[in-house]
Amino acid sequence: MDIVKDALNKEGIIYTIKEYRDTAYDGLFILQKGYAALFVKKKDEEMARAIIHRIRSIPYVAFSKD
Repeated sequence: MDIVKDALNKEGIIYTIKEYRDTAYDGLFILQKGYAALFVKKKDEEMARAIIHRIRSIPYVAFSKD
């Protein structure tokens, strides 16, 4: 989530993120709703989509301590 926030901030895009986190259900609804929703102004929608697409295309690498 921080990567998305940082990228949007660098582009000067104003956003709101609504997380679907509920401690009472311990992530039960994440499969139905997803982790969060991102809201941006209409004029920034195309740029925000491009940023998210670029971030999603970055390969995920997990490093082991071994």
